[in-house]
Amino acid sequence: MSVKITLLGSLPKGDEARKQFKDWKIEYEEKIRATIPNSNFLHGDLVSDTIGPELVVGHDLWLIKNSDIIVVNASSKIGAGTAQEILYAKYCKKPVVSVLPKNTHHRRSNVVFQGTAIEDWIHPFIFVSSDYIAETLEDAANWIALFIKTPTPVKGITIFEEVTKQFEKEFPDIVSEYKNKGW
Repeated sequence: MSVKITLLGSLPKGDEARKQFKDWKIEYEEKIRATIPNSNFLHGDLVSDTIGPELVVGHDLWLIKNSDIIVVNASSKIGAGTAQEILYAKYCKKPVVSVLPKNTHHRRSNVVFQGTAIEDWIHPFIFVSSDYIAETLEDAANWIALFIKTPTPVKGITIFEEVTKQFEKEFPDIVSEYKNKGW
């Protein structure tokens, strides 16, 4: 049985941008297939924006809905489309593996917020919506192979309500302050 994997990540916008584009999807397919030979890949670059916005979105969401696993190239800055596709993957309760090496746009070492150092900061939305954060493609492939062999629970869309409730529980003073301001 083959494993259907949808690849999400930045794609060039237009013919000029494509001239400079290093197609990351080729490396992703090769390295994941080295660990999971029966993997089958699809991605949003298989249709052109010339078909129109609704059909582009419909295509990409169809891929997610019909895939077994979602792999996100988060090694460079992801865009609005990728972020929304991840959200839809959670709506469909699909496992999301984000490839996010250290010291990249969405993952930084020793970031200081309000005087507090965070040794390994990961963008909060990527952290919450991912079922696994991989530093390398090999790490991602190994997690997928293990997941196929022994599936673990996958985060669904309810993860967002869960973290909202957690915030309300842990910071009632802030919630109260917001409510006093009319929220």
